[in-house]
Amino acid sequence: MLYYYAHSGHKIGLDRVRRGTAFLKEMRENDLECQLLVNDFRAGLAAKDWGGKEYVTIDTIQDIDAIAMSEDSIIIDSDEDDHGRLVKYCAEFKNVWRFEHDPSDSAVHGETLFRADCEDDTCVDAKIVDAMYFEPMEKEERTLFFLNDADYDKIILTNEAFFKNFDMELLLGNYFFVKYEDDLAKLFSTMHEPEEYVDLIKSSTCVVTASAQTALEAKASGAKVIFLNIENNAIYPVALLSAYGIAIVDGFDVEQLKNHLQNDLSTGTKSIQQFDAKKIINKL
Repeated sequence: MLYYYAHSGHKIGLDRVRRGTAFLKEMRENDLECQLLVNDFRAGLAAKDWGGKEYVTIDTIQDIDAIAMSEDSIIIDSDEDDHGRLVKYCAEFKNVWRFEHDPSDSAVHGETLFRADCEDDTCVDAKIVDAMYFEPMEKEERTLFFLNDADYDKIILTNEAFFKNFDMELLLGNYFFVKYEDDLAKLFSTMHEPEEYVDLIKSSTCVVTASAQTALEAKASGAKVIFLNIENNAIYPVALLSAYGIAIVDGFDVEQLKNHLQNDLSTGTKSIQQFDAKKIINKL
């Protein structure tokens, strides 16, 4: 059995769960069994909405071995402190893969890394976008804003003056609180429910987001994409997003965003490709 652990939660969102669900669906296409591990039921339900199947909830990265057995293989998609658990996992499990924490990260216990800039056989490509985003879909003229699935610190409301400069439609996150949604309704022309995520990402002409995974999904769908670089925990480097023709706005800079919205964006030096799972499949 292959297990994919995707760190999730109301403070960090679901970027890793979106990536993990895309990976699991690719495994399923190759008739390989893979089990998703998440940290809460809401993450699991969202994964099922995106085409995933069953999921198991565990508390932290330290609990993977409460589910997986010695003959199993595991993939760790998390930036948590494993408190030395990785050493144990690499010694006990058949195969261990994990996603790099940053471009300078290196494998130290015999694990194989998923890297955003992987170009050889020593690693696996970390850029995993669900195949459904590559399918053609008629576009609707809208500028869609999706911060992330979580806004625990009420970043949107704190930057009320910024958002009042634009006519954008808001896609709510799965972890947004009901009372918070009432406040946000004053800043956006239209509010969309989290269940509309896939259709809106695929059909919107322009997507503004602080989610690196969403940025790649929207780009694969053919949208004009603008990434708000407001935190240091994006699962893909900003330089990588830029290489795909995704415009970068540093923080809540009104003039930068206006400029990108009004002008055509560069096509980038790279094009997003569908994930090739052969490096994983060949080891199982």
